[in-house]
Amino acid sequence: MAEPARVAQQRMGKRAQIGRWVAIAAAGLLAACSTVIPRGPVVPAERPVAADTRPDAVEAGIPRDTARNRVALLVPLSGGNAGVGQSIANATMLAVLDTGTDKVRITNYDTAGGAAAAARRAIAEGAQLILGPLLADDVRAVAPIARAANVPVLSFSNDSSVAGSGAYLMGYAPTQSIERVVAYARGRGVLTFAAVVPNGVYGERASTAFLRAVETAGGQVVSMQTYGRVAGGVAGAVSRLGAKAPYDAVLIADNGATAAAAAPLIRRGGGARTHLLGTELWNSEAGLAAKPSLSGAWFASVSNTLYRQYATKYRTRFGASPYRLSSLGYDAVLLTVRIARDWPVGRPFPETKLRDPDGFSGIDGAFRFGRDGIADRALEVQEVRGGALVTVSPAPSGFGN
Repeated sequence: MAEPARVAQQRMGKRAQIGRWVAIAAAGLLAACSTVIPRGPVVPAERPVAADTRPDAVEAGIPRDTARNRVALLVPLSGGNAGVGQSIANATMLAVLDTGTDKVRITNYDTAGGAAAAARRAIAEGAQLILGPLLADDVRAVAPIARAANVPVLSFSNDSSVAGSGAYLMGYAPTQSIERVVAYARGRGVLTFAAVVPNGVYGERASTAFLRAVETAGGQVVSMQTYGRVAGGVAGAVSRLGAKAPYDAVLIADNGATAAAAAPLIRRGGGARTHLLGTELWNSEAGLAAKPSLSGAWFASVSNTLYRQYATKYRTRFGASPYRLSSLGYDAVLLTVRIARDWPVGRPFPETKLRDPDGFSGIDGAFRFGRDGIADRALEVQEVRGGALVTVSPAPSGFGN
């Protein structure tokens, strides 16, 4: 049905403005190709964990039996990312023990010496499914090798550019968290939006998601500023943002520490009633709730309800706190075990089962893979309130109609 001329002109003008913002964001942001790894817990480095000698445990080396389907875990177990890699490996071990599965055997492969070499070795040793890798560049190296062998890859990356053709992403995508928190804010009466986003691939995708989310929600973007992660970078972006004040809400597409530093400046320039919005990165920030400057801020992420129980069990077994990302490893095993019920030993992994429209559930709640291979997650909205994180909009329990 044709719109009145004035409404049509307004919509065309709005879309032209969105297009200009996208062009400005793309021109001002640096291209990068690495998965964003949120900070781990503030605890001493985890000591190596000895392989469990039980027959159903995760172990390093060549699987010794032929009665189970073989699954490879590709994560960094040495080098700069060894902490998060070992935490994921520990999580997969815990999941195997918790499920008591006798259908799969998981073998660890260190990607620090080269993800492609690790993938070739895993496939040569019989792997029919790969869990990992963690970094986007490693997924790019592994995916064609796995695809040639008809071995699906369940990566822990959040870089959407590496998904597809047999590679699936379990990482938390910034696009989804931004869409969720913007929709929530719009439902609470927020109409005008602004944002500060860092240079780099994460900021590029966050800015594009933000512009589209605001348009979809029926809001208006009045300003968006980018910054480099250098001294005074975010402060400069907030200062430029202030020239377009007032606005109802500001997205800070960075970690909680950066957001806490920017928050007083934003409220000084935009007004004390300005709502602060965050991304899924905030959920991995230790002590976020204790930052007074973020009081009242909203962000969307996976639920922490089951994660807290998992973290307690993890600390009991391994004597250290898990990295927040380690839950991806636990949930990848739960998914594998569920599918393994209909996966005959020695047969290729039934990849079509990954595209179950009803999805899967785990520590991080409900999720399912879309046609693009990216995990679509049921997210909740949390508010920083009184030194705690309070759920103000619960996550859906599933994807049923």
